[in-house]
Amino acid sequence: MTHSPLLEVKNLTVRFDGSATPAVQDISLHVNAGETLAIVGESGSGKSVTSMAVMRLNDFAGGKIEQGSIRLRRADGSVLDIESADQAVMRKVRGSDIAMIFQEPMTSLNPVMTIGDQLVEAIRLHQDKSVAEARNEAARLLDLVRIPGARAALARYPHEFSGGMRQRAMISIALSCRPSLLIADEPTTALDVTIQAQILGLMRDLQKEMGMGMMFITHDLGVVAEVADRAVVMRRGRLIEEASIDALFRAPKEDYTRRLLSAVPRLGATLGTDQPLRFDLIEDGEAAPTAAPVVDVVPDMAAPILSARELEVRFPIKGGIWGRVQREVHAVEKVSFDLHRGETLALVGESGSGKTTTGRALLSLAPRSGGQIVFDGQAIGPNNAQGMAVLQRNIQFIFQDPYASLDPRMRIGKSITEPMEIHGLARGSEARRRAEALLERVGLSADMFDRFPHQFSGGQRQRICIARALAAEPKVIIADESVSALDVSVQAQVVNLLLDLQAETGISMLFISHDMAVVERVSHRVAVLYLGQIVEIGTRRQVFENPQHPYTRRLLSAVPIAEPGKRKAFNLDMSEPKGAILPVGASVPLAPLVDIGGGHRVAQHAIGDFKAAV
Repeated sequence: MTHSPLLEVKNLTVRFDGSATPAVQDISLHVNAGETLAIVGESGSGKSVTSMAVMRLNDFAGGKIEQGSIRLRRADGSVLDIESADQAVMRKVRGSDIAMIFQEPMTSLNPVMTIGDQLVEAIRLHQDKSVAEARNEAARLLDLVRIPGARAALARYPHEFSGGMRQRAMISIALSCRPSLLIADEPTTALDVTIQAQILGLMRDLQKEMGMGMMFITHDLGVVAEVADRAVVMRRGRLIEEASIDALFRAPKEDYTRRLLSAVPRLGATLGTDQPLRFDLIEDGEAAPTAAPVVDVVPDMAAPILSARELEVRFPIKGGIWGRVQREVHAVEKVSFDLHRGETLALVGESGSGKTTTGRALLSLAPRSGGQIVFDGQAIGPNNAQGMAVLQRNIQFIFQDPYASLDPRMRIGKSITEPMEIHGLARGSEARRRAEALLERVGLSADMFDRFPHQFSGGQRQRICIARALAAEPKVIIADESVSALDVSVQAQVVNLLLDLQAETGISMLFISHDMAVVERVSHRVAVLYLGQIVEIGTRRQVFENPQHPYTRRLLSAVPIAEPGKRKAFNLDMSEPKGAILPVGASVPLAPLVDIGGGHRVAQHAIGDFKAAV
C-alpha cells in the first residue's frame, strides 16, 4: 500500500440548482489502495451525492461542485483533479479507473440488451479487444462472479436473472476493466440475507485479488462491521464522525452514531425470552440502553383467527405454437398454518420461497389453485363474494414500498378515510376525525391530513400506510417486507410502532420478511418457507435457539454480525435454487412436517436428501 491515497476528497461542497442549502457541505475523506471505506448515514444524509461527485455524475442532475477538491491516483500513477476535468476525460475515467455498483440492478441494466452485449460493450469501450476477445472476457467475468453456466448466461436478458444474479452481473460489468476504485452504493440493501452474504463475500475476495480501493455506501451497520476497515458517518450533508471500525462500534463519539448503533437489530437479542422485544432507541444526549423492553403481548391460543389449509398457488407458463399452458410454477405448495388472536406469525425465506405469494393468496390477490382459508371459524372460498368482502375488511396489507402503494395525486387524509367509506364505517367529518386520530396514533400530526405523499420521508410514508391499514379496523395485518427498505433507525421506530399497536389493540400480524434479526424481535412464532413449502415451523424461541432444518440454519448463519472482529467466512456457493417449474398435471414431492416436541415441526427430508438440495 502506498502512502498517497488512491482517492482524496477535501472540503467538498455540492449544491443542486434551485436549492437554498448544499446537498453536501465541507466533506473531507480519503480511500487507500486495498482499503474499504464505509460511508454511513440515513437517507438524505448526502452519502450518494458524495459518491456521485467522485464520478461527476451530479453534473447530469443539476449538481455543481461549489468548492473543494477531488483527486484520484490513476492506474498509470498520474493524479487527476476530478473537479476540474472535462466530461471527455471523465468518460475515460469511468469504468477504467473508477467503477460503480448501484443499489437497484434492474434499473441500471439495459432491459433490451443481453447481459453479454452489455459486458462486451463495456470491455470494448475501455480496452483494445475484438468482439470475440471481449466475449471470451465477458464469459470469464461472469464465471468470476459465480454465475452458473456463464457462457450460456451471456445470451440471457436481465429479466431472466434473479435479483442476486442481476447484482452479480452488475459487479462483473463494474469490474470488467479492473478499476482502481470501486464505489458500491447500497449494493445489497434489497437482497435476501443469503444472497447479501454471498455478494459481500464475493466483493471481499475480488478486492483482495485485484487490490482495489472500495467506497461502500450503506445504512446497514451490520454490513459495515463485516466489510469495512474505516467508516465515516454523515448526517444532513455533513461528515460528523470518522473512525476505524473497531473504534466506531466500541466507543462512538457522537450522539447520532450512538443512536444508529442502538437501532441495529442483532441476532440473539431475544435469547431466553418468549415475547417480542422493542428497540430501546437512544435520544439525543442519553446514555446507551441496558436492555430493551419486552412487549407483554400474550396471544390467545384458544382458537385461530385465520387458518390456511393446504394452500396452493400455481402460475401458468404458456409455450408452443398455439400459446397453450405447458408448464406451471408451483409458487405455494400445500402450505398450512394458524394465526391466533394477538399473535405475530413470521413467514421467512429467500426470494422465490413463496412468502409474499402466500400472503397475497389469503386475499385472492394471487390466484388460489387449491386449499382452504378459514377466517374466524368461517371457511371462505375464492368465489364467495360475501366472504371475500369480510376478508378484505378484516385483513389489511402493509406493502414494502410505501411510495408505490400510495396514490401520488391523492392527499394522505383521503387515502386513510377511503377504507372507512368503502366499508361503511364512517363518512364526512367523522371519517376525518378518525383519520386525524390515526395519524397521531402512528406518530404523525393531525395537520398533515391535507398533504401529498411526496411531502413525507420514507419512514413517515410507511407510518401513513400503517394508519391506512388500521382505518378499516382489521383483525389481521399482513406486513409484507414492510421495513426492509427503511433506514435502520426508521426501521426500528416502525417495528416499535407495530409492537405497541399490537399491545394496545390485540391485532394479529402475519409478518413477511427475509431479515432474520428483525423477525426475531417481532414474532411469537416463525414459519420457514423454501420453494413454496414450509420446512420448519415453531415458536420464535424454538426456531431461533434450536433450528433443526439445514435451510433455517443457512438463513441464520448469513445474518451480518454488527460487531467488528467477528467476521465470518461467507458461503460462496452461489448456485441458484431449483425452481418448482413442472409440466401441467405434475406434482411436487412433499416433505411431511414431523413434530419434534412442543409444536416444533420440521420437514422430514431434513434428515436425508435436503442438504444436497441447498
